Amino acid sequence: MASTTATTPQSEDRPAGAPAAEPTDTWAGIRALLLRLHFYAGVFIAPFLLLAAVTGLFYTAMPQVERAVYQHELKVSPRGEPDSLAVQVHAAKKAVPDGSLVSVTTGPGPGDSTRVVFEEPGLKEGYTRTAFVDPYGHSVLGTLETFGQWLPVRAWFDDLHRNLHLGEFGRNYSEIAASWLWVEVTGGLVLWIGIRRSRRRLRRTLLPEQSAPAGRRRVRSWHGAVGLWASAALLGLSATGLTWSAHAGANITQLREQLNSPTPTVAATVPHAHGSGKQGGRDIGFDGAVREARQAGLGGVLDITPPADRGSGYVVKENTRSWPERQDSVAVAPDSGEITATLRFDDYPLLAKLSRWGVDAHMGLLFGLVNQIVLALVALALIGMIVWGYRMWWLRRPTRGAASAGRTPRPGRAPARGAWRRIPGRVLAPAALVTALVAYWLPWFGIPLLLFLAVDLLTGRVRRRRERKEVDV
Repeated sequence: MASTTATTPQSEDRPAGAPAAEPTDTWAGIRALLLRLHFYAGVFIAPFLLLAAVTGLFYTAMPQVERAVYQHELKVSPRGEPDSLAVQVHAAKKAVPDGSLVSVTTGPGPGDSTRVVFEEPGLKEGYTRTAFVDPYGHSVLGTLETFGQWLPVRAWFDDLHRNLHLGEFGRNYSEIAASWLWVEVTGGLVLWIGIRRSRRRLRRTLLPEQSAPAGRRRVRSWHGAVGLWASAALLGLSATGLTWSAHAGANITQLREQLNSPTPTVAATVPHAHGSGKQGGRDIGFDGAVREARQAGLGGVLDITPPADRGSGYVVKENTRSWPERQDSVAVAPDSGEITATLRFDDYPLLAKLSRWGVDAHMGLLFGLVNQIVLALVALALIGMIVWGYRMWWLRRPTRGAASAGRTPRPGRAPARGAWRRIPGRVLAPAALVTALVAYWLPWFGIPLLLFLAVDLLTGRVRRRRERKEVDV
């Protein structure tokens, strides 16, 4: 769970003021170590998680916002038979005279416009210029700067969520959040489930303890129970967020290639006999490519990419990212219309399928409105856990004598140091090795972890010096 569960190893049912049992077993040492790590991550990583949750919450509403803001460009009134794609592309080229044609995307239904995408000088990296064409009158409804298939409003919030509009440097924030979210969730689950409860164990694990007195115990029950219910979704968001992060994402891509599970692409190269589509001056064009793709079984929204050179064909790909996904693609020879290559989504490696499903679920696409609602609830849960975690930290603060002495109360103390000494070497050594490997593959997990260790060592040294001075006095 993504914040500070600053509890002690004793049973939550132990009467206040009773002495705690001496933690001598292995579990007590592991729990104490997890507690200290959960505390440090909760204090220092929670701001990154909070930013990711808030910006992600805004992002969940973008499909509806996009449809409302750009209704003029997206929607048309069906009337008769639509014009050919060739006519529509010709109209789009007039609207974007300096652009280089990239692709054409058919509308999802008869009441949707056709998108014609161009590369244009002066646009930010990754952005294109899209002309929206009325299929029934081949008039251009408007042109917009787009990022992939996102229109400007969604692209702006997507950029905010990914990098806070700070470019490559800003991507580090989201990678830190993704690299530590799973650590906080798994650590929090172990701590919460591992609390010894003498009565109503299942109920007090699954639900907040409303009957508890107002204070830290009740706040902790909300933090733990909500985190338990949201844990599966949070772990999924962490995993999918890492796949497109800058540093960890590159390592994950490398690992998938070593496991022979990269995301495949259809071969666009056509046999030499089909040439460039210029043989005899004949080219089947976008309409012919779509016709052949439909006959090959492709349906729904289609993205059509023109031949890149004399040895390439049209690439037609399904672009339905809701469940069930439709991601089949074919290559079509431009002179003969022959299907020269076919790639079915069913033939993707398992890791490639899981990545596709996971990313689309992360973006709220896989299950439509239900997906968006779940993401919004998970974002709210994460925000709540962070707030409750900081609240617990504040309630843990030492207050005795602060008011009478006129001092400002300090924040809560960290859990006790030295927990690792209670863990047997046969457990500690493998755990340290696994942690080092994870830190290598997820550098923005490793770097903060080293900082936590440095802070821990420094605070320990300062405290020992202070204690020695007090003894001398």
